[in-house]
Amino acid sequence: MDEDTRYEAVRSRDARFDGVFFFAVETTGIYCRPSCPAVTPKRRNVRFFATAAAAQGSGFRACRRCRPDAVPGSAEWNARADVVGRAMRLIGDGVVDREGVPGLAARLGYSARQVQRLLTAELGAGPVALARAQRAHTARVLLQTTGLPVTEIAFASGFASVRQFNDTVRAVYATTPSGLRAAAPGNRRTTDPATAGLPLRLAHRGPYQAGPVFDLLQREAVAGIEEVLGVPGRRTYRRTLRLPYGTGIAAVDERPGRARPGTGGWLEARLHLTDLRDLTTAVQRLRRLFDLDADPYAVDERLGADPRLAPLVAARPGLRSPGAADPEELAVRALVGPAEAGRLVRRYGKVLDAPCGGLTHVFPEPAVLAEAEPGGTLGALAAALADGVVRLDAGADRDDAQRALLALPGLRPRTAAVVRTRALGDPDVAPPGTDVPDTWRPWRSYALRHLCAAGQPEP
Repeated sequence: MDEDTRYEAVRSRDARFDGVFFFAVETTGIYCRPSCPAVTPKRRNVRFFATAAAAQGSGFRACRRCRPDAVPGSAEWNARADVVGRAMRLIGDGVVDREGVPGLAARLGYSARQVQRLLTAELGAGPVALARAQRAHTARVLLQTTGLPVTEIAFASGFASVRQFNDTVRAVYATTPSGLRAAAPGNRRTTDPATAGLPLRLAHRGPYQAGPVFDLLQREAVAGIEEVLGVPGRRTYRRTLRLPYGTGIAAVDERPGRARPGTGGWLEARLHLTDLRDLTTAVQRLRRLFDLDADPYAVDERLGADPRLAPLVAARPGLRSPGAADPEELAVRALVGPAEAGRLVRRYGKVLDAPCGGLTHVFPEPAVLAEAEPGGTLGALAAALADGVVRLDAGADRDDAQRALLALPGLRPRTAAVVRTRALGDPDVAPPGTDVPDTWRPWRSYALRHLCAAGQPEP
């Protein structure tokens, strides 16, 4: 998009571009999402940025009316397989906070200087600035949804010091942490997130077909680590999470919320974490599981032009292609199936310190499975995941991962395709042996989800 096209999107308050780019107004020092309901600024006063971090780095603060830091992430970062796309997924998963820029660069196979140069050239901000913007958003969520002390929130958000935390909040939101907390709706605040959980709104753009996603999760649910409660239309999906600093339990409601027509909406969620430093990572993994950063407008436009898919797209606009909350777990489950996965959970899964309802375990780690079940394809897959021969993290190269999977003895190409679609979030996968038209590219994964939701066979 050129800048004139972006300005037209701002002038029409087009929510389709929320998160795709941001605009800032030089006369006010504020940056916004394209759908901000405020008076449209004059073109000569507007600057455009690819990320919120770039706008913050140029000295602009977040609009308090449209809250640009809360928009869905750009769908581009999930679709792209290049270094920038992989880096953005890793930063979203909290790698910079945990391992620093050298850790991010090592995962990407580049030097820290190359990663800095690539991100700055394309996004206007380097990895530290991007991670800082993410920490600021996490801090705002904790300030406005919990009664935790400010000092505890500072370190839980990933800041190295309280002073750094205070300076960042003032720079991004033009207020103090106490002022940011005072501006929050009081009815969503919980005093003890360890027992009551953190209430969250997981934003998405455009329409969202929650029913087919929850149908799939209910069919695949493995006892002990997942459960789906309630009746269709009002179900709640609950699952355990294995996270870098501890464990967690997530609950996501099927019924979506909506701010106003044409602006997207959100899924209500609640997180129980043993360590609040895992908040950013847990949120990003839920977003990948429910495919909340997708661009349904682009998908529906392409697939709706196909005669076979057009009526399916019209019946289910905004259909998503679910991912995985734990890519390594998904790979094992895709190989062995739900029944055998349940046995592995009961026998080798880590028991939660505080079981909650039907959630009693966390799925066993690959190293545990490799030692306990060393034989066959399962043992080979678990060992490859544990040793890093097969990498399925947010920044993994999809082609390299698929080649490594297919090199394992006994692992079928169709299983590798499922892993690539779900664990690696590839939007353009056609299972082996299917005759999928090239006109469905680059959204073949979504096309097959439409066929599945409609009960139609694969091509």
